[in-house]
Amino acid sequence: MDRNIRTIDDVLQLMDGLFAPESDRWTAGAADWWDGFYADRAKPVPFFVAKPDEHLAEALDRGLIAPGRALELGCGPGRNALHLASLGFEVDAVDLSPAALAWAGDRAREAGLDVRFHHGDIFDRRHADWSGPYDLILDSGCFHHVPPHRRISYLDLLDRALAPGGHFSLTCFAAGEAGMGSELSDAEFYAHSRLHGGLAYTPESLRAVFADLTEVEIRRMNDEPPESLRFGEPFLWTALFRRDEQPPDQA
Repeated sequence: MDRNIRTIDDVLQLMDGLFAPESDRWTAGAADWWDGFYADRAKPVPFFVAKPDEHLAEALDRGLIAPGRALELGCGPGRNALHLASLGFEVDAVDLSPAALAWAGDRAREAGLDVRFHHGDIFDRRHADWSGPYDLILDSGCFHHVPPHRRISYLDLLDRALAPGGHFSLTCFAAGEAGMGSELSDAEFYAHSRLHGGLAYTPESLRAVFADLTEVEIRRMNDEPPESLRFGEPFLWTALFRRDEQPPDQA
């Protein structure tokens, strides 16, 4: 008989185990799942292209985000991390998949760019050899694979790692797009023991989750043509938030 629950981390890890690893992209089997996904680099997956997200590139062009220290969560083959490094950012990039990181490392060497790639779970502090504060935290497609209970860990990560005045850039599944993110309620994911490929969000739900940050922009990602130098798919939301220089009650 196991009676080991003593801390919030114990509860979160217990809830992680409610999801079937063979069918989900988050818990015990997630690294193996993503390694298989990234094994064929020629596979026609939209975000395998070596292009930055269009909204990130636009925010940089407009001067909304200035070069500094950056952290990318779930970096995959490194396309956004490499773009930031090319503009003078000091970049840390984290992913669960060794195959994705190997591809990202190959791209970095080919481009002559310096990015510190880290293998691991973004919530596992025991293995985190990256730390803030960061002027920019970027997530392009990781957040919508995070189970509802792990939003607590995600917000804690932002609170610890995002510098005052820093920006948080997000790309995630948009609700209302068939086959591009599940619109089940939070509770229903636990009844099914699956994330069904990822969670879809509305602008209102994103505002609610990230209510402690100041919204700069939430919009649909532009549909970028194949010849574009930027990545863009209209089934995704893009969002940019800013952390206040100091909490409102101290302003």
